[in-house]
Order: sequence, then structure tokens, then C-alpha cells
Amino acid sequence: MIKLTSPLASRTSLRTVALGLTVLSLAACAMPPQGVPLDAVTSYDAAVASVGCKMRSEKDYLPVEIQTGMSRQQVLEMTAYKIANKQAVRLEDGSVQLTTGACA
Repeated sequence: MIKLTSPLASRTSLRTVALGLTVLSLAACAMPPQGVPLDAVTSYDAAVASVGCKMRSEKDYLPVEIQTGMSRQQVLEMTAYKIANKQAVRLEDGSVQLTTGACA
């Protein structure tokens, strides 16, 4: 039995594997923070909407922490999660704006 393999087929397979690993590693990075309540994503969205959909300073972050029951670190991680999932954007002034739900 003769096995025919072309160099092109091998390169295509390697590209497919590399692409798959890249997608998996990005998906792993875009997870909600550990240790937050199950409804944390929903409560975060509502809390950010209550402060005007943008988080700029302490006066924005503190109410989000209080309303969600999350620590500052968890709020920052949730914000990174939202940005990674294209549900929020970082603005030129360094603030973050939620772009989904009531803030869409």
C-alpha cells in the first residue's frame, strides 16, 4: 500500500492545529472571574448601567463593588472579561464603557 502525502497537506494540518490551540487559549482567557456569584455577570451589567455605563474613577467603581458584592479585583477582572468578549470597550481617556444590555 502506497501512502501519498503532500507537503501542502502537512502544512495545512499544522495550521489547523495551531489555529485551534489559539482559539482555545483565547477562550480560556475570556472567563468570568473565579469566586464570584453565579449571577455576577448580570449584576455587574446592572451595576455599571446604574453609574451611567462608563467606569472612570473611584466614584464609579465603588458603587459597582457594593451593588455586586464583588471585590475591586473581581470588578477589574469582570471588566477585562467584558472587554475580551467585546461587551465593553476601553475609551481614549482610559475609562471603560459597557456596550451591551441597557448600555447598548
